[in-house]
Amino acid sequence: MIPSAQFRIPVIDISPSRGGDRLRVARALGDALEQVGFATVVGHGISEDFLGSTYSALREFFALPMDEKMRACPPEKAKSRGYLPLGIESVAATLDADTPPDLCEALVFSALARPPSQRPTIWRERPTGLRDLVLRYNRELDALGKHLGRLAALALDLAEHDLDGYFAEPSMTLRFVNYPDQPAAPLPGQLRYGAHHDYGGLTILRQDEAPGGLEACDAGGTWHEVPASPGGFVINVGDLMSRWTNGRWRSTLHRVVNPDRALTGSTQRLSMVTFFSPHEDSEIACLPSCATSANPARWAPVKAGEYIRAKIARSMDLPPVSAP
Repeated sequence: MIPSAQFRIPVIDISPSRGGDRLRVARALGDALEQVGFATVVGHGISEDFLGSTYSALREFFALPMDEKMRACPPEKAKSRGYLPLGIESVAATLDADTPPDLCEALVFSALARPPSQRPTIWRERPTGLRDLVLRYNRELDALGKHLGRLAALALDLAEHDLDGYFAEPSMTLRFVNYPDQPAAPLPGQLRYGAHHDYGGLTILRQDEAPGGLEACDAGGTWHEVPASPGGFVINVGDLMSRWTNGRWRSTLHRVVNPDRALTGSTQRLSMVTFFSPHEDSEIACLPSCATSANPARWAPVKAGEYIRAKIARSMDLPPVSAP
């Protein structure tokens, strides 16, 4: 167990891994995800100008009148697509916590690289240019996720391309989250986003520096700020990835807290979240490098999509689905 005083989120420059220094970068990333479950990566090569343009367009979307945003809300009100208003999600319910709904709204896109399905992507005309920005963001994060997947393989004592098949067509969801100002005090126990573990593979987060931000919990139960790093993406491990590594990589409890009530001015916060997981039909069984005779596999194999959908249903109070 890392003592609370030593708990920190490492900042890792991954630019050398695009040359010949992949193993050193992979080891640093693996150490962080094993010890803390979080890391911040810089040197990823995604344009700051582009990220700023995407951020600005999303702020425009969330500033639209509610009736216009609701036209992007899917009838099933699921997490997989469209606009999700405040009041319909309590993510802490996945840990059996009985808390009020989370104080956030979201715009969600899934499977943008695949042909339209029976539940097509919901696009809106405003703001102009948002569709092109989201599609580019999807391409950029797909490339970053696959690069991280190869670093993960090396960090887990596998060959560099051993996990490529799982991520050739990843299960990938973009969740753009707006945490509005809080003119009224939250209800008891209500947070911007309740304490939870992520469900899938790796989460790739672009966060801003607005007050009321992300916190991670160490093994002793102490909460720590996850600071925004200029130009960085925060990476953390989901439950599926932890299961895949036989618990070697930590799926760390985290939350998004409310801003200090004494602050004046805007406390609005916007986060751009990418959930990057193996293809939903993949069977996730303990990786061979993560089990020994002294430490055998702790969990039975699961289908990636079924496992994640069961978690989502619980957080949204949806009809039950088969759980692992």
